[in-house]
Amino acid sequence: MCMQMESIKMDKLKMMSMDKVQGNIEKIRELFPNAVTEVLRNGKPVLAVDFDVLKQELADTLIDDNELRYQFTWPDKQKSVLLTNTSIDKALRPCKEESVDFDSTKNLYIEGDNLEVLKLLQETYLGKIKMIYIDPPYNTGNDFVYNDDYALDSEEYIGNSGQFDEQGNRLFQNTESNGRFHTDWLNMIFPRLRLARDLLSDDGTIFISIDDKELTNLKKVCDEIFGAINYVTSIPRLTSPQRSGQEDYMNVSHDYVLVYSFAKTFKNAIMRNLSNTKIKQDKNGTYIEGDTKAILATQSQGYSAGGDYDFEYNGKIYSPVDKNGKRNRWLWTKQRMQAAAQLGILVETKTTLRMQVYLNKRFEEGTNKLVDKEEGLIFHTADFMTENVYSNPNGVKDIANLGLKDWFTNPKPVDLIKTLIKMSTTRKSLVLDFFSGSATTAHAVMQLNAEDGGNRKFIMVQLPEPCDEKSEAYKAGYKNICEIGKERIRRAGKKIKEENGENAQNLDTGFRVFKLDSSNMQPVYYHPEQYSQTLLDGLEDNIKSDRTPLDLLFQVMLDMGKPLSAKIEEKNVAGKRVFIVNDDDLIACFEGNVTEATVKAIAQLKPLYAVFRDNSLSSDSTAVNFDQIFATYSPNTIRKVL
Repeated sequence: MCMQMESIKMDKLKMMSMDKVQGNIEKIRELFPNAVTEVLRNGKPVLAVDFDVLKQELADTLIDDNELRYQFTWPDKQKSVLLTNTSIDKALRPCKEESVDFDSTKNLYIEGDNLEVLKLLQETYLGKIKMIYIDPPYNTGNDFVYNDDYALDSEEYIGNSGQFDEQGNRLFQNTESNGRFHTDWLNMIFPRLRLARDLLSDDGTIFISIDDKELTNLKKVCDEIFGAINYVTSIPRLTSPQRSGQEDYMNVSHDYVLVYSFAKTFKNAIMRNLSNTKIKQDKNGTYIEGDTKAILATQSQGYSAGGDYDFEYNGKIYSPVDKNGKRNRWLWTKQRMQAAAQLGILVETKTTLRMQVYLNKRFEEGTNKLVDKEEGLIFHTADFMTENVYSNPNGVKDIANLGLKDWFTNPKPVDLIKTLIKMSTTRKSLVLDFFSGSATTAHAVMQLNAEDGGNRKFIMVQLPEPCDEKSEAYKAGYKNICEIGKERIRRAGKKIKEENGENAQNLDTGFRVFKLDSSNMQPVYYHPEQYSQTLLDGLEDNIKSDRTPLDLLFQVMLDMGKPLSAKIEEKNVAGKRVFIVNDDDLIACFEGNVTEATVKAIAQLKPLYAVFRDNSLSSDSTAVNFDQIFATYSPNTIRKVL
C-alpha cells in the first residue's frame, strides 16, 4: 500500500487493557488540577502527580510517616496494588465451536487467569455488574498457583504438589508453618477484588464464600476495597448436616458468605425479590387500602415547585394533578422517584402513581382472594444454617442430576446461589462469577430466569487447569475444569428447558466461549519506537498471522467499550467482508485493498464508529479521498485504525 492510514489523522486503537494509574491521576486532576503535570515516558507525554504540590493541598490532613494510624497491611501489599493497576496487552479469542447459540446468546464463559480477564473487562463492563458471587479457594493448607509476578518463586513451583482443589485449580502446599501462610492468600485475592469493585454498579452487591481461616482477613480487605459502610453481614452457612469424624476440638459444619452492597435500599430489594407478592386490582378496579401508599401531596402538605414535574413510567406520562385539576407536587424528588421505579415499587392506578407496600396478606394468583403471605419475606441469616437446602450435599445432588456425579467435591448448591441472586438483582441484571469452578452460578441464573421469567445474564471466568488423570471427569474425556463447567451449563440448560416446556421457549441457555490469549497484534504495534525505519518498511502486517477477523473484532470491541455479548452481523459491503455490531453502532472492516466504493458504502450506513486496518486502502487516491467521503456521508462517525 502506498499510504499509511495514520496520515488520514485517524486515531489508533490502544488494544490494551485500561491503564488504571492514568485513570486515577485523572480523578486527582479533577480535584487538584495544579497537582497534575505532564512528563515524558518513552518519548510520549503522560500525566503524572506532583506529590509536593498535592501534599500542600492536603496539609491539614497529611499523615506523618512516623504517625500511628489504623491500617491493614501485609508483605507484598504494595506490589499487589501495582499489579492491579498495570495494563496488559492480551486478547479474548472467541471459540464458536465450544459455544452454544453463539450468534444469539448474551451469556459469556471466559477461560483464563481471572486477574487478567478482569483487567480486560474493565473498560467495557465498568459499573455494569449488578451482582458478583465468588467462591475463591479456602486457605486450608493449599492454595492456587497463579502467574502473578511475586506469588511464587521457582523453588515453590518445583515443590508444587500437583493436586487440585474442588474447583479444579492447581494447588501448592501452604502449611500454617509457612511464614507467608496468610500473605500468599492475601496477595492472590486483593488485586482481584480491587478490579471487581470497579465492575460493580452503583447499587451492586458482592457475595464471597469463605471459611474461618481467612474470614477476618477477608473482611478487613473488603472493608478497605468496598468500604466498611457497605458491609451488610457475614452469613453463616451450613456446609453439611452430617457429623464428620471426631475433631480435636469440635466439629465445624459451617462456612460464611460475606456480603457487601452499594445498594442503599438493599433490604427493600430483598423484600421485593424474595416475595411472591403481586399487587393486583380487585373486581372493582381499585386497590385494597394498605396495599399502596399515596406519593402525591395532599392539600395540607402544601405545594412546592421542586416536586412539580412530569414523570414517565412504563411509557406513560404521569403529572402531579390533584382531584380539582390543579398542578400539585410529588412527595418524592425526581431522583427518588427514579430509584423507586428501578426497585419496582411503583404501582399504576387509573389516574396516578402510588407506592407499593407490604402487608401480611396478598392476592392469591389469578383470584381476588386474600391469603396469608409466605413467611420469610426478608431472610434471616439463621435460614442459611437451618435450611439443609443450602448445604453442600445438595450441590452434589445438583450435578448428579446432570450425570456429573463425582466430578466435583462439595460444589455449592444451586439454591444457595439462586437465593443470593434473588436478594440482589432485578430480572435484567448482569451476574459475574470469576471463580466459576463447576459453573453453579450459571446454572442458578438460568434456573431463576425460568422460574420468574427473568432475563438475567451471566459472565463466568475460570482458569483452565488440567483435571487429575485419576478423576472421573478425566476418564470421561474432560481434560480441564473449563470443559466440565461448559458441559454442566449445556446439560443444565437443556434440563431446565425440558422441565419448563413452553414457558422456557425464549430462555437464554446459551453462552459465548472466549479464551484468554496474547494480543492479536505484533509487538511492533505497541512499541514502534523500538524498530528501525528499515525494519518497519519490511513488515507486511502488524497483526499476527494466526489470528482471524473475528479475533480482531472482539479485541476491538473490548478496546472500544462494546460488550462481548453484542449482536454481530457479517455482511458483504461493496465486495468486502464487514462486521456490523449492534445495528451500525460499530462497523469494522479488516480486509485489504479497500476501495472508495467500500469506504462510501460504509459511510452511508452512518455508524457511530468505523474501524479499518492500517495500510488497508487500495490506492493513494482512496486515502486522499477517505476523510472527504466520511465528511460527505457521515461526518459524525469516529474513525479508528489498528
